[in-house]
Amino acid sequence: MNAAPADQIRLLDVQALDVRLQQLAHKRRSLPEHAEIESLTKDLTQLRDLLVAAQTQESDCGREQTKAEQDVDQVRQRAARDQQRLDSGAVSSPKDLENLQREIVSLAKRQGDLEEIVLEVMERRESLQERVAELTERVSSVQAKSDDATGRRDAAQAELDAEAATVTKERELVAGSVPADLLKLYEKLREQQGGVGAARLYQRKCEGCHIELNITELNEVRAAAKDTVVRCENCRRILVRTSESGL
Repeated sequence: MNAAPADQIRLLDVQALDVRLQQLAHKRRSLPEHAEIESLTKDLTQLRDLLVAAQTQESDCGREQTKAEQDVDQVRQRAARDQQRLDSGAVSSPKDLENLQREIVSLAKRQGDLEEIVLEVMERRESLQERVAELTERVSSVQAKSDDATGRRDAAQAELDAEAATVTKERELVAGSVPADLLKLYEKLREQQGGVGAARLYQRKCEGCHIELNITELNEVRAAAKDTVVRCENCRRILVRTSESGL
């Protein structure tokens, strides 16, 4: 393949712009905010799971407290009715009076036991409410950090995208001035060679694979016409000759 030396030089410009685009894409993928957001998201998921569990426990405890308080109220009402019967004098039989008094004593003990249960449940519920409040605050704090990191990431990405758009436009202009067949070969090699399809020959060394040409290879390059598209014998990339090639 043949191409004017100036066209081959412009191919190096295209390569430089492609490298810049690769760098920008890598930088976009490697923003520290990505890892920060991922870590915060994991923390948020764990904290929200803990919060839901605590809220469920607190809700269950609330129902348990309501049930215990209803049991106390039922026993209190029954004891009040028995005491009213006793005070009214409606029960005259000594045996019935004894049974009634025994039941009032039993109900008093039962009420005391149930009130102890209510207190225990209330203390447990208060502890769970504190846990819910603590977790709610922690979720809010981590969410705020995540929002901040997301904002910083979005701003950094927008800046990189803007630069990439500018470089892409410049690349289109420069590539448009390169002969189609030369550009096609370059694109093919760039895909095969990890993003580098053309390299400068500098001080007898290919800047694509960084291997110095031996004397035979140098002589072949020296003998090639200026418009001949030379390839590196080692990496097969397009080897662009300049005044600094050391030929």
